[in-house]
Amino acid sequence: MSAIRVVARDRRDLLGEGPVWSARENALFWVDISGRALQRLSLVDATVTCWDVLVMIGWVIEREQAPGFIAGLESGFAELTLEPLQIVHIVDPEPQRPRNRLNDAKADRQGRIWAGSMPIAADRPEGALHRFDVDRRVTQVDAGYTIANGPAFSADEKYLYHADSALRRVYRFEVQPDATLAERIVFIEFESGWGLPDGMTVDCEGGLWVAHWGGGRVSRFRENGTLDRSIALPASQITSCAFAGRDLDRLFVTSAAQGAEHEPHAGALFEVDTGMHGIAPNRFGG
Repeated sequence: MSAIRVVARDRRDLLGEGPVWSARENALFWVDISGRALQRLSLVDATVTCWDVLVMIGWVIEREQAPGFIAGLESGFAELTLEPLQIVHIVDPEPQRPRNRLNDAKADRQGRIWAGSMPIAADRPEGALHRFDVDRRVTQVDAGYTIANGPAFSADEKYLYHADSALRRVYRFEVQPDATLAERIVFIEFESGWGLPDGMTVDCEGGLWVAHWGGGRVSRFRENGTLDRSIALPASQITSCAFAGRDLDRLFVTSAAQGAEHEPHAGALFEVDTGMHGIAPNRFGG
């Protein structure tokens, strides 16, 4: 049985999401989308710092060539730096859809960001998947998502995984040399008792770890899409996961209190001992 620890802090997240490991700071960053906050857990002394962002924030990804992050906001892509908190808008990928927001993202080894969008109300298939290049151009590479979630890359970055939680599906795309995507195929179809696929990450052996929204667990899937194992957690709305630490052997899992306020650990940040190692996250190349 895997050991599970609740990270001690003085708040719980309405909609915790987007965990990402920072080797530069020896810290885990994650967001509270509905709580409009960015948070940092120091792995040196376990202190938690919180910044009020004042707008919905779906994720942050560190920059390679500058301090701070690229952030996904309800208004689009932005530069974000800390101490003091400063946000500079870059581009809205969907100005024609003001009721959409960016929801989840990952960078690839070329420093590009792949980010999903979705309606804030999660009520219609008008979200998309965008590629944000190092030169800051945005290209829509897929469309038709109601709840775009969890981009992740296979260990060799040959494949991109992306989910539409509303359809209970995790898709797989082959990434082409010109950064376009081949045909979308259904990689995992969530069974009715599993909840919905949410955020995800990949371990060094190529296993895909997926959070179960409404399913109270994280699961590892093999490279052929079959279920390897599941780890139950003491909260139902599990949202995302990321490996962290100098050896990338600490799996942190976010959750949401939204819709589960009666659960004592809803909205907690969990640490799970999986016995696995992850892959270091890529940074935005600019």
